[in-house]
Amino acid sequence: MIALQARANGELSHRMGNPIEAALVSFGSGLIIISLISIFNPSIQNGMRNLKSAVTKNEIPAWTLFAGMLGGSFVAVQTQIVPIIGVAIYSVASIAGQTAASLIVDRIGLTGGGKKRITVRRVAAAGVTVLAVLISVLDRIDAKDLSIFAVVLGCFAGSIVGVQRALNGQINESTHQSFATSWLNFIMGTTFLVIFLTIGVLINRAEVVALPAGPWWMYTGGTIGVIYIAFTSTIVQHLGVLTFTLISVGGQLVGSLLIDLYSPTQGVQVSAYLVTGIFMTYLGVVVGGVGNLPKLKLAKRR
Repeated sequence: MIALQARANGELSHRMGNPIEAALVSFGSGLIIISLISIFNPSIQNGMRNLKSAVTKNEIPAWTLFAGMLGGSFVAVQTQIVPIIGVAIYSVASIAGQTAASLIVDRIGLTGGGKKRITVRRVAAAGVTVLAVLISVLDRIDAKDLSIFAVVLGCFAGSIVGVQRALNGQINESTHQSFATSWLNFIMGTTFLVIFLTIGVLINRAEVVALPAGPWWMYTGGTIGVIYIAFTSTIVQHLGVLTFTLISVGGQLVGSLLIDLYSPTQGVQVSAYLVTGIFMTYLGVVVGGVGNLPKLKLAKRR
């Protein structure tokens, strides 16, 4: 889903020529979808009431509600740099940032699921995973065409995702409804992007353009985001941000492989580097102790 969203948002940004407006279209469409779902779903409305009650009782800090603005920032950066450095190198940078941030937020217990130790095994798993992603795009990296600043922004975007996942874990503990968490994220993210685009227009740094014609899938970024946030807000409470990140990296690489096989962008070919990287990623998952997952399943049964 991450790979598909990056491809869709990058294509939309390229055709619009305005990354911030492209991010707003993506987030705004997601907000419309989740709002329509929420109107006809009482459990989502109850989740929002639960969250309001939790904030009123100081059971959750009010500042965690702004997690969606981190999501808006992430999509804004994504739409800006994917057309410059491509999905593959962007994945390298963002995953590196996610992994580093995941170690930190797990250690301080930002997910709401308790603190997790930074062990040698967890650090090694993160290192193997980052190395795997680097290898998977080794044949695509051309130093002459690589924007170092864009790569740094990609790392920053990845770290934003790590923190957002953790905060969404806390919010989900209060809402008890993953789509309520997703709804709040899209409200905050869309608000942030509207303000950001408005400021850009006022200072003549951006302009609003008409929606371009193009393939239908370039408008699916918001829909993907609705599903993705709802999934992650639930999962991170049980796995922790780092373990979830390691697993999702594998899915991201598989998604990238399928995209390159069935809908490749110009100049992109499936190589032995990519396949090797996918296998190494799952090695990193095993090193990270994903073997503990059956224990979670048994505990749930009991």
